[in-house]
Amino acid sequence: MIDLHCHLLPGVDDGSKSLDISLRLAQEAVENGITHALLTPHHMNGVFMNHRSEVIEQTAHFQKELQDHGISLTVFPGQEVRINGDLLTALDENDILFADESGQYLMLEFPDDDVPAYTSDMVYQLQQRGIVPVIVHPERNTKIMKHPSLLFELLEKGCLSQITASSYVGTFGKKVEAFSEQLIAAGQGYLFASDAHDLPGRKYEMREAFGKLQMKFGSELANEFEENAKAIINGDAVSPHRIEPVKSNKKKRFGLF
Repeated sequence: MIDLHCHLLPGVDDGSKSLDISLRLAQEAVENGITHALLTPHHMNGVFMNHRSEVIEQTAHFQKELQDHGISLTVFPGQEVRINGDLLTALDENDILFADESGQYLMLEFPDDDVPAYTSDMVYQLQQRGIVPVIVHPERNTKIMKHPSLLFELLEKGCLSQITASSYVGTFGKKVEAFSEQLIAAGQGYLFASDAHDLPGRKYEMREAFGKLQMKFGSELANEFEENAKAIINGDAVSPHRIEPVKSNKKKRFGLF
């Protein structure tokens, strides 16, 4: 199992605070069935800057610590990149890490409560460079929850989306759980990731999420989620599938009109 979004690097963002915690999280990942993980510290989110060269060096050091402690997890350097006005400049300066070594898939984060007005233009600019944005945890974005068409339009343009496993199994509450299921039912989910932090409720629940996915939607979709994660980290094409708008749950005052 491949995890494309986690915060295991020690002391670099709001994830693990120490090497000991990172090693514990890595062991939990292995126990949850994860064999490979993309380490994605926050980058350019207004609080944390984790430059490409530093993440590569830190990841290599962490991989050695994993080996020394007998933890069978293979890790790769990555970033959770916040959409921002300096993103294209950072790309020009080679300060951005991708999910794959060929520089095709970018793990792109929005603010928790917003999809900036310039998002569509930024996505276009990225795609002109051959980059496919993978929108991380859209199911927890309060603006997308209120206006699901925002995500649908981005996916129609060719973006992908990553659902947090813990969201789907209810760790973030019933509303987020229900919206996660709505997105998946509409074809608007492409893969699970843990988004593991050293915080309450931010643990590894990938196995549980895949179990629920298989039970509700069948083994074919569960396999597709796994294959999509593998394709992204390898820089291969993700198989397209049909997406639909999320159906509105708004109750009408007069149901006949």
